[in-house]
Amino acid sequence: MEGGGRRSFLATGASAVLLLLWFLMQSAAAQQEGRLLSSVERSALLDLRSSLGLQSRDWPIKGDPCTNWTGIACENGRVTGINISGFRRTRLGRRDPKFAVDSLTNFTLLASFNASEFLLPGPIPDWLGSGVPSLQVLDLRSCSVTGVIPGSLGSLSRLRALYLSDNSLTGNIDSNLGQLRELRHLTLARNFLTGPIPDEFSMLVNLTGLDLSSNFITGRIPPSFGSILGLQVLNLSDNSLTGSVPAQLSNLSPLIILDLSKNAIVGSLPVELSGLARLQEMRIGDNGLAGQFPENLLSGLAGLKFFDVSGNNFTGEFSRISPRRNTSITDGAVFNFSSNMFYGTLNFSLLELFGTFDLSGNYFQGRVISNMRSNNVNLEKNCLQIIPNQRNESDCREFYSRLGLSFIGFGVPQPTGPPMQEGGSNMRPWVYILIGIGGCLFFIVLLLLVVILLKRSRRGRLGQRGSANVGPVPERDRAAIPKDPFTISGPGDSFSYDQMVHATCDFNESNLLRKGHTGDLYLGLLDGRTPAVIKRITSFSPGGHSSKKETYVVELEFFGRTSHPRLVPLLGHCLEREKEKFLVYKYMPNGDLASSFFRATDSENESFQSLDWITRLKIAIGAAEGLSHLHHECSPPLVHRDVQASSILLDDKFEVRLGSLSEARVQEVDPHHRMITRLLWKPQTMEEGPSGPSTATCAYDILCFGKVLLELVTGKIGISQSDNSLWREWLDQTLPYISLSDKELVTKIMDPSLIVDEDLLEEVWAMAIVARSCLNPKAAKRPPMKYIVKALENPLKVVREGNSFGSPSRLRNNSSRRSWSAAFFGSWRHSSSDNAPIQGNFIGAFRQSGRMGSQGSGGNDFSSSRKRLSSEIFPEPITITDVERVDEH
Repeated sequence: MEGGGRRSFLATGASAVLLLLWFLMQSAAAQQEGRLLSSVERSALLDLRSSLGLQSRDWPIKGDPCTNWTGIACENGRVTGINISGFRRTRLGRRDPKFAVDSLTNFTLLASFNASEFLLPGPIPDWLGSGVPSLQVLDLRSCSVTGVIPGSLGSLSRLRALYLSDNSLTGNIDSNLGQLRELRHLTLARNFLTGPIPDEFSMLVNLTGLDLSSNFITGRIPPSFGSILGLQVLNLSDNSLTGSVPAQLSNLSPLIILDLSKNAIVGSLPVELSGLARLQEMRIGDNGLAGQFPENLLSGLAGLKFFDVSGNNFTGEFSRISPRRNTSITDGAVFNFSSNMFYGTLNFSLLELFGTFDLSGNYFQGRVISNMRSNNVNLEKNCLQIIPNQRNESDCREFYSRLGLSFIGFGVPQPTGPPMQEGGSNMRPWVYILIGIGGCLFFIVLLLLVVILLKRSRRGRLGQRGSANVGPVPERDRAAIPKDPFTISGPGDSFSYDQMVHATCDFNESNLLRKGHTGDLYLGLLDGRTPAVIKRITSFSPGGHSSKKETYVVELEFFGRTSHPRLVPLLGHCLEREKEKFLVYKYMPNGDLASSFFRATDSENESFQSLDWITRLKIAIGAAEGLSHLHHECSPPLVHRDVQASSILLDDKFEVRLGSLSEARVQEVDPHHRMITRLLWKPQTMEEGPSGPSTATCAYDILCFGKVLLELVTGKIGISQSDNSLWREWLDQTLPYISLSDKELVTKIMDPSLIVDEDLLEEVWAMAIVARSCLNPKAAKRPPMKYIVKALENPLKVVREGNSFGSPSRLRNNSSRRSWSAAFFGSWRHSSSDNAPIQGNFIGAFRQSGRMGSQGSGGNDFSSSRKRLSSEIFPEPITITDVERVDEH
């Protein structure tokens, strides 16, 4: 027994030891598995960390990538996923960001690379298709990627998801992408892609989501799309697609979302689409679809929650359309049939089965029962009785007459205004006569005063006019913009009124961009495909050069007088109606500076991102070039008179096109014109609105441009449009931080969202100095616009002293050897004409050094000590008392 117990005890102990050893081995294996085992991949990660400029807090150099680095996924000690979405670069990395991901070729098991919302400017490298064959997910959304989509991506045979939306990709979509047989999701939305959709896309048999929206894709929708039987989302909206809607799309039984809106699709709508039983959203609005609306289309779409066919040319009697089966108004579905040509009476008991609906902009007639006038029904702009905001009766009668049908009419007319008071008609004419006599007497007295003052002013008239001694301004006998010409020979095409109506969907409120002080601006599609901005001038005020009646004349003559790449292109006009005039401009995708300065980055958290500094400087230079053309290249000089953030328009590349040109005038040439204003006790203000009594001088444009520059530096876009007291108060607080002797002060007022390095900070500082000079209370001391252009193109030269020009004392004593900066701030003080010697020095220095880019580092003509120019060359910041006088000049 004793021997047997001993053997049993030894066996139990041995089992325990073996179990412990097995546990220790498993722990060691697990610990080893969690760490990166490949030295090649670790080296590749370090190279990627360096080339992309990633911060050490995300990828600490001493930590293990698989366990301590953010966004790194590993399996069996190998890297399988890299996610740098939303990462921030180091200061050095932000200076020169590039699409530098060459190290990815060393990850043989990499399945996912996600760089969304991480700046990768530049084209997608062609080697990416063959260099990482194991890739299954490639996410480059919002990365500032440029160039074409390389066809080599078609070699990624394992790729399941390709996201390239919200970039600046151009060119045609490569047909090689049709080779991605494993692809599930393809998103190329919001780029600048052109050409047709490749037929090879029909070979993407496993595709479930395809989004090509917001590009410039042309051609037809391939009928072969009907063979992608697993497709659930198809979004082709906001392109230039033509042709008809293929009936083959009815084969896509899993389809949940179908969006073909905002194209140039024509023809009828296939009734076969009623077989899409799972469809929840169908958007085909803003196209050229026409004909009878399929009566049974909606009957099979039982799951439909949003249906939009607005902005087409569908017709027919709405009461014949069959509603969805097994649905009611409680399901919250939305149907939009607006802006078509539906007609006839409404079956309101039938409408209750549709849910919320919009029938505005059609030709329905008859009475409306009271329970239909609710928030979920829109019946405006029809021919219905009693309901407000309907079409005019002549329009309705003409429509029904064309169809050979009778129009019921609007019923009993309702009073349109309060009854006239008794005796009012006898008294009103006498009041008008007295007002007329008083006005005539006042005008005669005013005319006499003007004649007397003009005679006195001629004795002391200066021989040269203009802002900051730019050069002589022509006398009054020079040509000026005609006030009321008999014929108008403006540029661009002549459009018909019907074209204007069709382009704007009968001036639908959804197309209204904004209400301007000279007319309402609408977004329109010319010929159904070319986007344009249409200004509608509908009300006219008598008299005055700035009245709405004359704005279209002034603007047409302006474009007939000059053209420049920095001015918004005028495509044409429509003048055939007596009480409505239209001007048609090229559409600017990025709107104006005021609206595009901030863009939403997270709609849920309401977070916004402002323009980067490079783009801001680019915009400032572009606007200055446009104003310089008006001031210096036009004869006589033209004044914009409405320089502000909302008049600086931006195309798809953020290139500037100056708009709001209806207030442009020939520069005033009488230097004593303010004597009349002082005599009439009116405040001399430079901050009046564009239609107010602001002075038409180049100096006024420069003052307003200085405000824009200050807004770009501080990020306070629109602050100059507030009332004068708020603007002056803000200026009082801002100007003390713009000093020529202390660069760091400008960081106190700089937009906190700007991320700049040392050189870029000097550019911000330079722009602030230029802005301060433009805001000089004395108009004669503001720099000419052509010098402002040079200063903005060479911002570092504004704040650095050239070592070849000597000390500040030599600069003061030797005008022939002034530095570039001294020429900028000194020449407009001391020179008397464009032929002054100092201007020659300025041009020579500019040609010798060459144009400095926004990333320039100085070059050889800057001293290593980077000493600042003295206050005797640059004036010190404007004092608080001077600020109070800014609005008076």
